[in-house]
Amino acid sequence: MLEFATSNWVLRALVLLLIFGAVAAVVLFVSSVASRRMRVSRELAALSGDGVGPTQESLTRKRSEGVWASMVKRIESAGLNLGDTAESDIAKQLKAAGYESQSAPRVYTLVRLMMLFALPGLFLLFSWLRPEPPSVVQLYIGSAILMVMGLYLPNLFIRAKADRRREEIVNGFPDSLDLMLVCVEAGLGLEAALDRVGREMANTHPRIAEMLTQTTLLMRAGATREDSLRKLGDTSGVDEIKSFATLLIQSDKLGTSLATTLRVYSSEMREARRLRAEEKAHRLPVLLSIPLVVFMLPTMIGVIIGPAIVMSIREIIPSMMGN
Repeated sequence: MLEFATSNWVLRALVLLLIFGAVAAVVLFVSSVASRRMRVSRELAALSGDGVGPTQESLTRKRSEGVWASMVKRIESAGLNLGDTAESDIAKQLKAAGYESQSAPRVYTLVRLMMLFALPGLFLLFSWLRPEPPSVVQLYIGSAILMVMGLYLPNLFIRAKADRRREEIVNGFPDSLDLMLVCVEAGLGLEAALDRVGREMANTHPRIAEMLTQTTLLMRAGATREDSLRKLGDTSGVDEIKSFATLLIQSDKLGTSLATTLRVYSSEMREARRLRAEEKAHRLPVLLSIPLVVFMLPTMIGVIIGPAIVMSIREIIPSMMGN
């Protein structure tokens, strides 16, 4: 029976058609939900006006998060649990990448499940549309490889985005420290300095501005300075900012000068940024040697040895053979 099913092209086509129908149904469901939400968002934007700014951008981001969150709730209400045993670790990775929503781990699991079935489904569809269909072994191996890719590609994307976000924060934080030092020396307190720097850095370093603004709002909402600063370090996911938060907490408890603390830490972060730039510059010769060896060295060897090889073939080898 199995040999008949594998040899019969009609049964194989029916199986591929069923897989394509399932994938198409999922895509249609997702597109219908997303289009309905986008239509409502456009109507609300038309009613509220044409202004574009940070507020509108944050509202648009919240609407998109609401679409995914509602989709997750509907799927879980249908009986499919999108929770994960390592949900806390996934939540930390997503926060490091900038996704701080409570439903972010479940949305991440949903995206992995969708890619797990979507990539092999598209591969089977394209294989079915080819004039010469591949064998069952090729279909199995290709589908397995695409399933593994669909399972790990979201993880690679989250890690790359977290690394890029961490690099932006580390490179831009010394500038915010200098502005904070100017504000403190001008007579502002820590809360007012954080608020001022957050508003000034909104265009140049929006990620740092968002974190400082959140810390200021926490202080104004009644949280203690220590809790707000520790929340800043935990939210950023960057060791330098965690050290900065700890330094401010210790300076506040011991009563030392805040301006002196900021000046010393700012100079240290600038020195660390300069050392990172020098490290990248020193790595360039090593990285350039790889294409030089791979591409230029064989060409140079061919140019140098080529005439000698031709002369050997024409003169030396015939003379050795007695011709």
